Parts: sequence; C-alpha cells; structure tokens
Amino acid sequence: MLQRVQSIYLLFAALVIFALFLFPVAHNVYINGVPSTIKVTGIYHDVNGAQQQTTTFTALSIVTAIVGLIPLALIFMYKNRKQQIVFCYMAVLLTIGYSFWVSQAIQSATGGFTMGTSNFGIGVFMSSLSIVLMLFAVKAIQKDEKLVKSADRLR
Repeated sequence: MLQRVQSIYLLFAALVIFALFLFPVAHNVYINGVPSTIKVTGIYHDVNGAQQQTTTFTALSIVTAIVGLIPLALIFMYKNRKQQIVFCYMAVLLTIGYSFWVSQAIQSATGGFTMGTSNFGIGVFMSSLSIVLMLFAVKAIQKDEKLVKSADRLR
C-alpha cells in the first residue's frame, strides 16, 4: 500500500537529497582570492557578477543521485516491512558516509579553509534532514508492522 505516512517521509527524504543539486553547500568561500560557491556539482566562481563553474565534482554528483534514488526505491518495498526497515537503516548509514565525503570534498577543494557559520549554505543541513526523515519512516514502518501483528492475533 503506497499511501502510507512512511512513503511520504521517504519521498521527502529523496527530494531533500535531490535539492542538493540546487542549493549551495558553502558560499562566500575565498579560493585563490576569488569568492566561490561550492555545490555538489562543483565549484562556482563569481566572474563579473555571474556564477561560472570552474571545477566539476562528477563522482560526487553521481553518488548524490544514487543516494537520492535509494529512498525512492524503499517506498516500493512495502510488502516486506522487515526488509524495508533494514534497508532504511542501511540508507541512513550510507547518507552519513555520503555527508562525510561531501565535507572532505569541500575541505580538499578549499585547501583546508576553516569554514565559519557565515559560509554555510542550506545544503549543509540537507543530508541531516534526510537522515531524520528516514528515521521517521522507520518509526512509521515499525508502527505499521505492530498494527499488522496485532490484527493477525485477533483473527
């Protein structure tokens, strides 16, 4: 049954990951004296008031798409709730590893520049929000499993 609350949580978790393609992870970071914006797709420098991509993060972009597709695939595993819970936890661990990789990519791209809170973009919080949404989905799946087991006892 696709019209469950956990399907909504998983859909929003996927949309939040895909939003990383739109929102910057870091902005106003000076790389070689030039103000730059860092997204999961690459580094963008401000050139005459316009954003121009100077460095591409191909592998990071591909992994972002894969990490975003996993919660979408989990929606369709509704017939086996126990397996869906296991894969949700695996997706959470994968997202944590992905977040670490994004932070390391930014650190190496900026040459070890220590970012302050003024440099954080909205993309910094997207993977954390996705993890929270996936954990909400796990709780909803467990609640659904408990409801099905209680209905089986009544028969």
